[in-house]
Amino acid sequence: MKMIKPIVNFAKIADDYDTFVFGFNGVLSDGNVIFPAAADCLKKLAAMKKKIVIVSNMALRVVEVVEQLQKCGVPAGVFANIVTAGEMLHYRLKYPRGDYEAVGEIYYQIGDAAYSKVMSNLPHQRTNMISKAHFLFMSSTASANDTIDAYRPSLEQAVSFGLPFICAGNDTSCFKEGKLSLAPGAFAEAYAVLGGRVITLGKPDVRMLNYALEGLGDISRVVVVGDNAATDIKMAAIAGYPSVLVSKGRHINYLGEGYIPDVAKTRELSNSFDVSPDCVISEVRW
Repeated sequence: MKMIKPIVNFAKIADDYDTFVFGFNGVLSDGNVIFPAAADCLKKLAAMKKKIVIVSNMALRVVEVVEQLQKCGVPAGVFANIVTAGEMLHYRLKYPRGDYEAVGEIYYQIGDAAYSKVMSNLPHQRTNMISKAHFLFMSSTASANDTIDAYRPSLEQAVSFGLPFICAGNDTSCFKEGKLSLAPGAFAEAYAVLGGRVITLGKPDVRMLNYALEGLGDISRVVVVGDNAATDIKMAAIAGYPSVLVSKGRHINYLGEGYIPDVAKTRELSNSFDVSPDCVISEVRW
């Protein structure tokens, strides 16, 4: 059985790695602002000339991530690369191949009513009628308290019209407005159960990580830092890189809010996902 080492701060492992790959939501951000301790940690790693990369399953464009970071005093120059599921989906829709070639250009958006930057400068048009849509799209829930049942009528209607559900990111939960809430992946799963077709991209697909590390030179000492065993830790395992699980993230309800992570519970969680992090830390801090 793999040993999971609890750590209290990144200063303990900073010398062990040259490249740090961070998740975003739940790792660096609470869905509203960047955690102050995380911002400080990023700056300390940058001062040590470490390569810092973000690989996120959020349906955000890179510019949106940069804006959030800059508001908290973390300049974009700190990062060697930033890759998001939202940016990748934008590219796939702009230059469609495979599953994206036949989805059409008219979409019905569920969840957050705000116009998604994923659709910016694309030929796609939004409709308010499911019957006129070519596909279903969701960037996030309308509120942190949303439930799948609230969306079920729309999902059932979309299934009846045979619309594919395009989902950026596979996460079933995320932080929104500082609270743990459902993510588009949960609604995509419900859509699949109803018999609908789902087109999704994001972690644990190792291609996201490979793309983020491309062109960075020596990547022999890489560590992946994330809060989701099913996506972040699994992606690291597939790629053959060590990983750090942030316990006060997606799994906080199971792992607890302790300053020192519960290794026994982390091991139980790891067994349920058949992956195991090398280290566990309660939050990103120096």
